[in-house]
Parts: sequence; C-alpha cells; structure tokens
Amino acid sequence: MKQPTTSGTHPALRSPLLVGMSIILGVVLSGSIITAMLLRFTSVEESSLPYFAYGINAIALLSGGWISGRQAGHRGWLYGGLTGILYVLLVLIIGFLAFDTNMRVQPVLFTLCASGIAAIGGIFGVNAGSR
Repeated sequence: MKQPTTSGTHPALRSPLLVGMSIILGVVLSGSIITAMLLRFTSVEESSLPYFAYGINAIALLSGGWISGRQAGHRGWLYGGLTGILYVLLVLIIGFLAFDTNMRVQPVLFTLCASGIAAIGGIFGVNAGSR
C-alpha cells in the first residue's frame, strides 16, 4: 500500500542530495554575481579573483553539505560528502565539455577538499537538525 507524502511533493524531490546540490548551485550563482558586481563597481582587482572563487566554493559546499545532512537526519558525513562529489563531477563535466580541459592531479585534490568540506557541513547539519 502506498504511503501518503506529508508535504504533497514527490519523494525524489526531497532527496538530500538533490536539495544539497540545489543549495550549492544557488550559492555559487549568487556568489558569482556578487563577485562580478564587486569587480565592476569597486576597486577590487582581478588578481584577487581566485580567492573569491575558493571562498565561494567553500561556502557553497559547506552550505550544501549542511542542508543535505539536515535533510537526511542521519549519516550527515555521507550525504554531505556525496553532495560534494556530485558537485565536483558536475564541475569536471562542464570543464571537460565546455573548455576541453585535460585530466590532471588538481581535480583529484579538488574532489578530496570538496567532499571533505561538504562532509563537515553534513555533520553540522545532522546535529543542527536533531534539535
């Protein structure tokens, strides 16, 4: 017998990984727009752009992992880490298809850092969601 959903949405739409990825992409998009506005309308130099990119990605991964872990309610490190890995795969696919980049060691390091940051966010999300 089919169980009714409480919020009226399809269960796949409430997937912790999908919700976490949505948050990551939203934060990256918002951060990119803010960075572009800062570069255009302030005296911020383009040489500081890598720091903005690293900061935006770290905040996005932490936020996405946190939401993913909170949504799951358990195993936040796993859901957060998987969300980070999905984000890295998306970035690598876009980089490969759009910019024809070669595979190097840097994506492996990026994968480890991204999944670690998102896993930490997932751990915090599970702990925040239990209260």
